[in-house]
Amino acid sequence: MSFLTATALNKSYQVGTQQLHVLRDLDLAVEKGEMVAVVGASGVGKSTLLHLLGGLDRMDSGAIRVGEADLGALSEPELVAFRNRQVGFVFQFHHLLPEFNALENAEMPLRIARVRHDVARERAMQVLDQLGLRDRLSHRPGMLSGGEQQRVAVARALVSEPSILLADEPTGDLDEATAESLHALLRDMHRERQLSSVIATHNTRLASSCDRVLRLEGGRLVSA
Repeated sequence: MSFLTATALNKSYQVGTQQLHVLRDLDLAVEKGEMVAVVGASGVGKSTLLHLLGGLDRMDSGAIRVGEADLGALSEPELVAFRNRQVGFVFQFHHLLPEFNALENAEMPLRIARVRHDVARERAMQVLDQLGLRDRLSHRPGMLSGGEQQRVAVARALVSEPSILLADEPTGDLDEATAESLHALLRDMHRERQLSSVIATHNTRLASSCDRVLRLEGGRLVSA
């Protein structure tokens, strides 16, 4: 069985008097160590899909399994614990806390999980070092370039050693050269950590570097 599976997912939202159906009986299977790109027009539901896979939102119907976990059967506290342990999120906008430096931002998930301070700090330093930020640990977000800020966001996503990486337009706010560099870092970290990764992107170069490319259209995934 695949490490991450979504079966017959349905998700809709109430917009005024209309019911907007975003996902319709969507199926997805991602193997351990596989990187899958999801492409599609803006507003088609890529973010919605990632939010469901990562337990940030609840599906209307269907099933999502990650390893042994059945997300639909988890209580809210169990879902929070699942997200903290198993899922790393990277978004288009880094959402770093401006009053904290790079190291403090990266270690935040571990601090929230009440990991011992010295352990959290050491682990965050190691990930930031891998991402080329050894000399930026004490810099606050406002002192970092856009690419550096996004690398701190990647470190924050990976510091808890998740099994899944979900990235929603991770390079959408970066120039081409910086985006290329971040693509390479994401691929390297994915391979090194044997993650199951789903990357929603408009960037065809990033998509083509993944193991598979799927297109989201009409609420379902098809081969691109």
